[in-house]
Amino acid sequence: MNATPLNSSGAMSAHTLTELLEANRGAARHISYLEGERETRSVAFGELYERALAILHRLQRLGARPGDKLILFLSSNEPFIDAFWAALLGGIIAVPVAPGISDEHRHKLLRIAAKLKSPYIYTEQRLLERVGATAGDAHELATLEALRARAFLVDELEQLGRAGKLHRARAADVAFIQFSSGSTGDPKGVVLTHANLLANIRGVTQIARFNQDDVSLSWMPLTHDMGLIGFHLVMFANRMHSHLMPTDLFVRRPLLWLQFAARIRASILCSPNFGYRHYLKVLGDRAPGELDLSGVRLIFNGAEPISVELCDQFLDRLAPCGLARASMFPVYGLAEASLAVSFPEPGVPYRATGFNRHQLGVGEQPQTLAPGQADAVTLASVGRAIPYCELRIAANDDAPMPAQHVGHIQIRGGNVTGGYFEDADANAVSHTADAWLRTGDLGLIHDGELYITGRHKEILFVNGQNYYPHDLERIAEEVPGLELGKVMVAGVRAPDAQADELVIFVLHRTELAEFLPIARQVAARIGEHAGLEVGAVVPVKRIPKTTSGKFQRHLLEQQYLDGAFNSELAELARLRAQQPAARSDGSDIARQLRAICEQELDGRSIDLDESLFDLGASSLKLIAIHERIERLWPGLVDITDIFDHPSIGALARLIEQKLAAATSS
Repeated sequence: MNATPLNSSGAMSAHTLTELLEANRGAARHISYLEGERETRSVAFGELYERALAILHRLQRLGARPGDKLILFLSSNEPFIDAFWAALLGGIIAVPVAPGISDEHRHKLLRIAAKLKSPYIYTEQRLLERVGATAGDAHELATLEALRARAFLVDELEQLGRAGKLHRARAADVAFIQFSSGSTGDPKGVVLTHANLLANIRGVTQIARFNQDDVSLSWMPLTHDMGLIGFHLVMFANRMHSHLMPTDLFVRRPLLWLQFAARIRASILCSPNFGYRHYLKVLGDRAPGELDLSGVRLIFNGAEPISVELCDQFLDRLAPCGLARASMFPVYGLAEASLAVSFPEPGVPYRATGFNRHQLGVGEQPQTLAPGQADAVTLASVGRAIPYCELRIAANDDAPMPAQHVGHIQIRGGNVTGGYFEDADANAVSHTADAWLRTGDLGLIHDGELYITGRHKEILFVNGQNYYPHDLERIAEEVPGLELGKVMVAGVRAPDAQADELVIFVLHRTELAEFLPIARQVAARIGEHAGLEVGAVVPVKRIPKTTSGKFQRHLLEQQYLDGAFNSELAELARLRAQQPAARSDGSDIARQLRAICEQELDGRSIDLDESLFDLGASSLKLIAIHERIERLWPGLVDITDIFDHPSIGALARLIEQKLAAATSS
């Protein structure tokens, strides 16, 4: 069968997402929800249309009208997709919000609801109850009560009945609002119109050469733009058979990701750094198995700074399975661009270039160096601007910069948002006088292609030089026992200081005596490879991140300035001056496990035989617990053991048995 691109299908003539769904309702294609190793549910495009109209009827009975806001606060993919399209068909503005894993995420929901003013919400009873248990002050309680009065619960959805009244949207109408994953304190909502989204769909389709014979698979959350726009809307528009894997299933059993990919002959995949790292960590020294990945032509790599080393490791490990090196597809985008800004040329191995890390300040023209050479930071090319989007590199005064010079990345075009929801201050700051949007990212054009060097707000200024945290983090991560995501570099400047103090936060939850050699190695490595003096290496029990995995540096920076780590640093100084105390023999295993679990589960008291799942432990929390267990008993406990032995008592007995077996053998 010949591949049929989007621009030759009826869907391409659509001016709105509503028209797109109508054009595709007769296409013989499905969305498949992979809920377990052998549990799959497929929904035809036509069935999706009918279900969305039926849910719209229920929303309209509740009082929702065109222009109203509908928060989608859901833990499962299928009801999310149904309700998202229901909102679009009714002219109701969808607002995806991630349930998250902490109270702060539930506070964020209430802040968003207050900002939206009388929104509706489509959610689950248990999620709404958790929000209720979190609400604190009178303002939050009032917001919660207003939400409850306008809540449509998945639990109440039984048989679907009558169809709702279809609303004919215009291209300029708002389709949905994407609140940024990192903005918990004062969330910023990116407003995206039907026209923005369709421009983006057309642009990425043209470059990536999507067609209806492609098969896609994604585990990215639908509250993230890569998940919702990239791997649902784009794939749906191209009438391909798409498969959605729950994020928590990937987190629990990452090896299923590529097993699914081989089984369904997927050609389009995606993952940020986290996914490749997590897959390889669980795979360990094992062979990937009898997987045929020769059909994979593109693996989208974005959402966080791209690690060239991690890309190479992943491709090398999967090469025996037929995974082509040209499949790795580093891209650049952001919610403000309706997802995509730049793509490389598909079908060729990705390009990595070394630049002098001491010459990456705004306005500088860095020397190119061979990857691995002293002073070289190796970056991946993310290609050229997609159609319907323009980009430029600008100086601090917004004047365009010539090629090869580092500057601020600015964008404009049909796919770029007109602004943030009811946020005049953010809109004023985000746009230049000549109407380019400031992305907040820094980069340069080299050989016609874009390279991302860092975030403007995260630059460190040390010894008269600019440095990028993620570059220094890669250096520190080469210390044995450390890895991506466990080290965070920050430049902390006291109010009266003229330069940043280089502070390195390292995830470490055991005794401080055990941290001393790690701190020495980290400082020495940074000094050797970057020529920088480290002000402090600080052990922290948690590295704060957004729901999409990005570091929230400012939180630890402020805690450091406020003296939150003074006692730990004083104790480390004392230990340096004398012989370190003897290490614990680790004999009280249950006590140690309880301490780990209670810390990760927000300090709540846990009985030995109480199931962690009953306490609401998410898969991400269990990964954090496993990482701490791994530090105490390396290689002894697999992450799947925690799911098979979900109580402290059961897990302690398992560890004791394995230790005893190892001793007797």
